[in-house]
Amino acid sequence: MKALEWTENAVELSRRAMTYPQEMRSKLARSTDILSGGELALLERIRARTARARSGQVQLGIGDDCALLRLRPGEDLAVTTDLSIDGRHFRLGWHPPESIGHRTLTRGLSDLAAMGARPIAAFLSLGLPRALTRSVRGEKPWLDRFLDGFLGSADAHETPLAGGDLAESPIAIADIVVTGAVRRGEALLRTGARPGDLLYVTGSLGGSAAGLAQMAQLGAAPKRRRSRAAQYEGRRIPSRLKLLLEPHLYPQPRIAQGRWLARRLLATAAIDISDGLSTDLDHLCQESRVAAELDAAAIPIQAAANLRMALHGGEDYELLFTASAAARLPDSIEGVPVTRIGRILRRSSGKPKVTLNTAHGTRPLAAQGWEHFS
Repeated sequence: MKALEWTENAVELSRRAMTYPQEMRSKLARSTDILSGGELALLERIRARTARARSGQVQLGIGDDCALLRLRPGEDLAVTTDLSIDGRHFRLGWHPPESIGHRTLTRGLSDLAAMGARPIAAFLSLGLPRALTRSVRGEKPWLDRFLDGFLGSADAHETPLAGGDLAESPIAIADIVVTGAVRRGEALLRTGARPGDLLYVTGSLGGSAAGLAQMAQLGAAPKRRRSRAAQYEGRRIPSRLKLLLEPHLYPQPRIAQGRWLARRLLATAAIDISDGLSTDLDHLCQESRVAAELDAAAIPIQAAANLRMALHGGEDYELLFTASAAARLPDSIEGVPVTRIGRILRRSSGKPKVTLNTAHGTRPLAAQGWEHFS
């Protein structure tokens, strides 16, 4: 699931939108405006941070009405979009700004990974309460820390920020468009799975859900006295919990693994695990018009998680893919483990789309990850 989408309902979101301005008035009165000049100054600040992050694919980036992108001969353009909203996909009071920035871009990069695409450029539109652009008593503004996380991930995956938009908003919203390229005819799709194919997953599952549960405990604990600037800047993560929370705060898109599979034409279908294994496998089966069975004992579960978190938790951003039984898959791809967790079956009327084999027998597995408006 989109991890925090279940934490607040629409009524609560509306309430926060109404109270944000009042909550921030006193903070603004104490802030230092290091970004004088309004929106243009903010955009110029962002532009300055991305000036060196150009690639041969981005012919023209921030500064004009449109960016200009250039593909290599024989490539198709892959485009994905994703929306992150405070109270649904993150919480300002829980998540460090660096994590929010990192996760914002990861959501798009993971979609490219599932297609086997090479990233070209990212576009970021931000709607922010004014307080998040201000420095209070010399502390780094939330916006700068958000960009630290976003641009750090962008640099790691050679994905320059080529444009976007900025607006004042009663709640924090980050909207991205990420573009990529894949050689014509090599894109990994959800539609290619066939009966007899084997089902694989990269990495381990459940780590993000386990981290979210720990974040909820931290968020519910009484806050220690903190600087006023930290009011909307997330919990300070105790050092003892940093390793546990890493999969949730800083998930890694499997770009290299997706490209490896696409280049070798080994995967017959693929999807990234953002909504939960049960739900994303259901999506893959629906698009390929097949059924599937999972082996519970084979699913690689992150050390702090349990089977339910691995099946339904989501936001692991691992790749779930199928391959012919004759295909030879390595134990790891580009340093990330690959595990066979099940098989693809022929769809039969009246039978479950997905089943789970356990030590106690076989049972239907319903899609219990995240689904909007369900």
